[in-house]
Amino acid sequence: MKMIKKLRVLFCFVSIFTAMQGTAQTQPEAYRLYDSKGKVITYDQLVKEITKVDVVFVGEIHNCVITHWLEQKLLNSLYKIHRKELKMGMEMFESDNQLILDEYLQGQITGDRFEEEVRLWPNYSTDYAALISYAREHHIPVVATNIPRRYATAVKEHGLSYLDSLSTEAKAYMAPLPICFQTNESVEQGFALMGLMGKNKNANPRQIAEAQAIKDATMAWRIAQNLQGKFIHFNGNFHTDNHDGIIPYLLQYKPGTTYTVVRAVRQEDISHLEDDYKGIADFYICVPEDMTTSY
Repeated sequence: MKMIKKLRVLFCFVSIFTAMQGTAQTQPEAYRLYDSKGKVITYDQLVKEITKVDVVFVGEIHNCVITHWLEQKLLNSLYKIHRKELKMGMEMFESDNQLILDEYLQGQITGDRFEEEVRLWPNYSTDYAALISYAREHHIPVVATNIPRRYATAVKEHGLSYLDSLSTEAKAYMAPLPICFQTNESVEQGFALMGLMGKNKNANPRQIAEAQAIKDATMAWRIAQNLQGKFIHFNGNFHTDNHDGIIPYLLQYKPGTTYTVVRAVRQEDISHLEDDYKGIADFYICVPEDMTTSY
């Protein structure tokens, strides 16, 4: 009789445990970090690896709040290690705004005047202001690496040869001409998709690629000019996918430069890195597709 009671109690425990297992929910995750082979790594492991190179490229998704939060963390971590050797570069600022950017970072103009005069991206306040504030507080030089958009637009409309007609002063804001035009497969595929969706439908594909190339070359040139210690650069992921875009130009302008690429990706399931992403970067910030975006 006692044995039967014990068996009943054991059965109840098993039933309760089974029911609990059936209703258990997976703990939500905001992101995971992976290496190039799809192995999960820790944040400390990522920082340890990226401190070894001259230039760290962070290929971001422009509206991804988790990526921007991690950019701030990476900047903080690299600054604590490299201190005065560290510089930061940003695609989001154009080279002809370098003086205004420097004046703000050095406290010579107010934040209101800075925001009034610099051509800021619409998502500056939500996604990039914190990086600039950190750089200002810790006296980290910030390099405006992108070509002024009016020149990139001119190339998209008229081709690279149009730049030859510009003044010497204008040419100072871009990579030395002529650039060695290098096609970027990731960019071409992206613009082909945009064409199918109705954007840039009437644009010349070659000239669109050339406009992206002068952006890549100018970002590389600006990095090379300012690379004396360590450098972290924030750009859209297609500018550094497959170690293409900016990188071949950088190696042309400053041979022997060591670099690594950290790439943001969105996936429905972040428990693993999807095979399509493997190999296009050295490290990954993997974020759920349903994560909140800034715009």
